[in-house]
Amino acid sequence: MKIRLTEAFCKEFGKAPEGFASAPGRVELLGNHTDHQGGKVLAASVGMKAYAAYAKNDTDTVTVISEGHSTSRIEIRDLMPDVAEFNSTTAIVRGVLRGFFDHNQKDESGEHPLSGLDVYIVSEVLTGSGLSSSAAFEVLLGRVINDAFFENTVSPMEIAKIGQFAENRFFGKPCGLMDQAASSIGDVVYFDFQNAKDPSAEHIGFDFKEAGYALCAVACGAGHADLTADYASIPKDMCSVAGLFGKRTLQEVPEEEVRAHEEIVIAKLGERPYLRALHYYGETRRAEEAAKALEQNDMKTFLELANESGKSSRTLLANIIPASKPEENKLDLAMRNAVEVLGGKKLDGSPGTGMRGAVRMNGGGFSGTFLAVVPLEELAQFRTEIEARLGAGSCNVLNI
Repeated sequence: MKIRLTEAFCKEFGKAPEGFASAPGRVELLGNHTDHQGGKVLAASVGMKAYAAYAKNDTDTVTVISEGHSTSRIEIRDLMPDVAEFNSTTAIVRGVLRGFFDHNQKDESGEHPLSGLDVYIVSEVLTGSGLSSSAAFEVLLGRVINDAFFENTVSPMEIAKIGQFAENRFFGKPCGLMDQAASSIGDVVYFDFQNAKDPSAEHIGFDFKEAGYALCAVACGAGHADLTADYASIPKDMCSVAGLFGKRTLQEVPEEEVRAHEEIVIAKLGERPYLRALHYYGETRRAEEAAKALEQNDMKTFLELANESGKSSRTLLANIIPASKPEENKLDLAMRNAVEVLGGKKLDGSPGTGMRGAVRMNGGGFSGTFLAVVPLEELAQFRTEIEARLGAGSCNVLNI
């Protein structure tokens, strides 16, 4: 990859790169839409990465060329969010630069260390893959800037926070911190986001392959363009429930309080926010239990929790079929196909032979991919059957 990056960088910028960096995509093992409410998540970085070559350019201009995408050129003096740039690569670049500008104090000479930079990026994390290509891109830029200007003094969690800031304020997507944190910290990690300013991250030493299972990201064939409103409705609904109790997020409100005031919550906010709150409480518990299960090499419990998570995303969180596009059922059908292949309930509703793995939502929902945990001895057959139904290349086996 370094040879490819060097050749491309030299062709585009007429000079050799001064450094290289990479950042991985991520998969959410358990904890769907809990991070933005101060909950718990079990996640992992994956082998699909974004790579960069870079060099300073002695100007005030940052140029980022991402292979297959448009070029971004930004003046260091112009780092304010622009609504017209929402949902663009340029917005993320500008946001990450602003995050580093705000993060760091001026040096001894009174100057800010940020200056001009040339960057060339190649990514294996496909856009819309559900493995968080945007977070990998943000963390990659963070690592480049950290190395080029800050002597790698900015911590992985701070880089993640800068990526989240860029996505929230500049890209226009109200995401939590899990995607960026999982990419920046790496490996299998158990997160507790109760303290938003200083979330905890605990590495979990676990190898799915050694346990006899493969992790598969299965693409449903539907993109997530124009679904920001559907994503945004989830934290909005959850925060509205917390707001009824005078709090900002659900982690500040005991579950018993919400359940005891079910009728009031539904009367004032409707059923969907109430059900989504119940999902949060159950899912953050499942994430904690799943982390303990993996630490104890208890795959049986982990699989049960993962399947419960999948059911909760469908019935309580309601992030399988977009409310804005109720006719869009690709993700729902794809997940049901995977359940049937793994021995669960069949598409016609008749009983299966019994689940031999797990199927659950991965990430934001409504489109992209879902996660299937498949016994290794059944992987080849699972992949063959899934790709026969969903298309060649729809089943990607992940490496942590």
